[in-house]
Amino acid sequence: MTENPTGGPGETGSQWYDGEAGPLVRPYAMTGGRTQPCPTGVRFDLIALVTLDPTGPEPGDTALGPEHRTLIELCRTETQSVAELAADADLPVGVVRVLIGDLLELGCVTISRPVPPAHLPDERILREVIEGLRAL
Repeated sequence: MTENPTGGPGETGSQWYDGEAGPLVRPYAMTGGRTQPCPTGVRFDLIALVTLDPTGPEPGDTALGPEHRTLIELCRTETQSVAELAADADLPVGVVRVLIGDLLELGCVTISRPVPPAHLPDERILREVIEGLRAL
């Protein structure tokens, strides 16, 4: 008996293919079974900002998979958070972290942290500066 990879409900192989969604690729296949972003263990959270590095190598490298290229295209227009990239690429956050780690190692992207609210100037100080400028 041969397997039918495009089988309908109840047929052999149907759990691997959905006629409407297309073939299913498991997350571990996209990351090569890796769960950590980089061998160095660099971890970045959902609000870490990802920016395409203009001095990095050309993203047309054949070593990059289609998911890597999707993330690069999403970062091409503006800096985005890891959460935004995961949502826009329709990929699990864990997969996006690993893929961004690959791009970081290749020098295609840079990761930065948003300024924590505790390090932002106090609103009172900003208002005093505005009042001082108006007084001039």
